[in-house]
Amino acid sequence: MKYYIIAGEASGDLHGSNLMKSLKKKDPNAEFRFWGGDLMKEQGGTLVKHYRDLAFMGFLEVAMNLRTILNNIKICKEDIKAHRPDVLILVDYPGFNLRIAKFAKELGIKVIYYISPQLWAWKEGRVEIIKKYVDEMMVILPFEEDFYKKHGVHSHFVGHPLLDAISSLKEIRTDDFKKEHGLNEKEIIALLPGSRKQEVEKMLEIMLSVRPHFKNYQFVIAGAPSLPKEFYQKYVDDNVHFVSNKTYDLLRCSKAALVTSGTATLETALLNVPEVVCYRGSKISYAIAKRLVKNIKYISLVNLIMDREVVKELIQNDLNTKSLVEELNKVLEGEKRTQLLKDYELLREKLGGSGASDHAADVILKV
Repeated sequence: MKYYIIAGEASGDLHGSNLMKSLKKKDPNAEFRFWGGDLMKEQGGTLVKHYRDLAFMGFLEVAMNLRTILNNIKICKEDIKAHRPDVLILVDYPGFNLRIAKFAKELGIKVIYYISPQLWAWKEGRVEIIKKYVDEMMVILPFEEDFYKKHGVHSHFVGHPLLDAISSLKEIRTDDFKKEHGLNEKEIIALLPGSRKQEVEKMLEIMLSVRPHFKNYQFVIAGAPSLPKEFYQKYVDDNVHFVSNKTYDLLRCSKAALVTSGTATLETALLNVPEVVCYRGSKISYAIAKRLVKNIKYISLVNLIMDREVVKELIQNDLNTKSLVEELNKVLEGEKRTQLLKDYELLREKLGGSGASDHAADVILKV
């Protein structure tokens, strides 16, 4: 079959690549054409556009880049029309993908959504678009199945694909990792500041402000594949290091982590690393988001899945040096750290076992 896949972010590239791997096992002659990143490219097929040209963060940035976004939608529609795939697979990224779903459905192409947009948080009305234009919805969070059922939409809970990605990791020795990346013998605090330039600059400034309070540790920045190595050099010195495309290895060798909200909060938890979740957007974007997001008590996937505060979230004005120092100390030693690691075990149980990519591939082939 001919598969057309659209993933607009780094996490979508990861999950899209694992799905492609599963599809190839079940459909050896599969042909792929996709919007994604380097991980999907490794699976073969044709990369139409890289996600680094698609990712715009916050209401203001989207407004400022509206012409580019609309042009990308136009390019995508023309490409789908020209290549006529058997199935269109959409990976999250709703602002873009729901427009493409409507277009593809009207062309008579089967539309499958893998990894639901977070409609339970905001823009719930988009469920009506999914009802009309999506043939199959596959969800990766246990509570999403109930959300769609409430709206009269059948969905498949296939499990969380991060469990697949993590279960397939090779063992790593911390000493070898430190040696490979020129790190010293101190224990590591990992910094995951996000993947977009604007976001990374903002988050690294506040994350690195805690350094004077943790002189017995070294800080290591996880570089985003979408940003060049040179971008990070201004932050690097004798006790602040940088590694690129090695986030999972870095986390597995770290004592704790400061993590910008997003998929990374769940990845960090599933890798068993105590963390503090950080988020700070522009005042205007945050004010708009607060009005639009309803009935949501948390911003991290860990807390949303567990439906209680497991990891500490420092948001907007609460994200400052004093609070960061206080919370980081709690997760480095003591009761809070012990409790976090127990809660992470329960989190993994809630998400089910590995095999999400294979389950998703089965659903796609049936359709």
